[in-house]
Amino acid sequence: MNLPKFDLDPYHFGFILGYNQMFFNIKLEAGFTDVRYVIPQTYARFGDSATLQSIEAIPNPGFVLGIVSNLRMGNRFDLRFIPSLSFGSRKIYYKMLVDNNPVAQTVTESVNSTFVEFPLYVRYKGKRINNVLPYILGGAKYALDLASDAKKNINNEKIVIKGNDIYAELGVGFDFYTEWFKFGTEVKMSYGLKDMLKHEPITLLTGGINQLKSRLFQLTFTFE
Repeated sequence: MNLPKFDLDPYHFGFILGYNQMFFNIKLEAGFTDVRYVIPQTYARFGDSATLQSIEAIPNPGFVLGIVSNLRMGNRFDLRFIPSLSFGSRKIYYKMLVDNNPVAQTVTESVNSTFVEFPLYVRYKGKRINNVLPYILGGAKYALDLASDAKKNINNEKIVIKGNDIYAELGVGFDFYTEWFKFGTEVKMSYGLKDMLKHEPITLLTGGINQLKSRLFQLTFTFE
C-alpha cells in the first residue's frame, strides 16, 4: 500500500483543478406569453415590441482552481475547507414573436461570472481497498461574483445578476494513493438557494422570469 499513514495526519493541504458547467434554473411567471414588451435598443433590429414564447438556460463550460485544507475528524469523517476561484458563463435564450411577424426570433443573453467561493464540507470515507478510497461529501458554500453588475450604474438593456449566493452541495469521489501524493477525482452538484435576478426595472429580459437560481456541476481533480 502506498502512503499507509497518510490519513492518520490530523490535517493536510493540497490543491484542486477542475471543469465546471454553470447554468440557471428558471421559474417562469404565470401568463408570461400574454404580455407585450418594448424591445431594448440593443435588439432594435428585430422590431419595436415583442411577446415572449419561451425562456431557456443553457449550461456553458468553465474551470475552477482552489486550495484544499483537510481536518481529520476520525477514521471515517473529514472536515474540508476549499477556497476557490471559479470562472464561467451562462446563456439565456429568449424566443419571441416580434411585432406581427409569425416567425419567432431568438435573442441570446450571456452572463459572465468570476466567483470567489468559500465551501465547507463534511466528507464520509468508505473503506480503503488497496490504494483506492471512495467517499461522499455534503456541505454549503458562500460565493461572491466579482463580475456582477448589480451595484454598477448600467443601462436597462441587459440582465443583471446579484453579486452573492449561497449553495447547498453534494458530491462523490475516489482517492488514489500514489507513492508521492494522493490524487482524487470528484463530481459535485451545487444548488443555489437565492433568487439571483435583479427584477427591476421590468423589461423584455426580466419580465417573464419569476425566479432565477444558480446551478453548478463540477468535475474536479485534487492533489494532496
